[in-house]
Amino acid sequence: RISRQRELVENLKSYKRGALTAIFDKKLASYYKVKIGDVTTSFSGGTPKVGVSNYYNGNIPFIRSGDIHNSQTEITITQQALESSSAKIVEKGDLLYALYGATSGEVGISKIRGAINQAILCIRSDKINIEYLAYWLEHSKIDIISKMLQGGQGNLSAELVKGIRFPIPNNDVQNKAVQFLNLLDNYITSQQSILDEVETIKAGLLQQLFI
Repeated sequence: RISRQRELVENLKSYKRGALTAIFDKKLASYYKVKIGDVTTSFSGGTPKVGVSNYYNGNIPFIRSGDIHNSQTEITITQQALESSSAKIVEKGDLLYALYGATSGEVGISKIRGAINQAILCIRSDKINIEYLAYWLEHSKIDIISKMLQGGQGNLSAELVKGIRFPIPNNDVQNKAVQFLNLLDNYITSQQSILDEVETIKAGLLQQLFI
């Protein structure tokens, strides 16, 4: 059962990759391209000083680059930490783009309101469907990091990201693409949850057998 479910999840992910290619490299490739910075606003954050007890274990989720897909964070900070550092608040629904290290080029739509550090670029727009841009960035990750990483350090910069050009169809086309890809993502998530549940059941059975 686990093997079949794992195969289903991998097939769905492969199908999504194909769908992204069909949408962005074929159907929408000929549309007029604009710079990300021309149709969005963006900012990154900072990290409160480590070791100051009044700065941590507060009620503000602290979103690091590895957290951009998550609905909760391992670290939380206080209002004092927020006011005493360059950390900045993002809202649920903002586009979060990882700039540094192993997660460079990862993109997600924030599931929570929280503070970001310097390794994340928050992107907002009232001119485009921000989820459309998120899907385009997801599809273009390999191309972007292969062309734009600075000095082999695995880091992107806000200026580089703002200069990236992407195809921008009308709002109706953007919304239809997002609607289809959202449905696909939701189905993948539901099937991944089933896989996680079955693997948890197996782990419990093994524990009963050998402990």
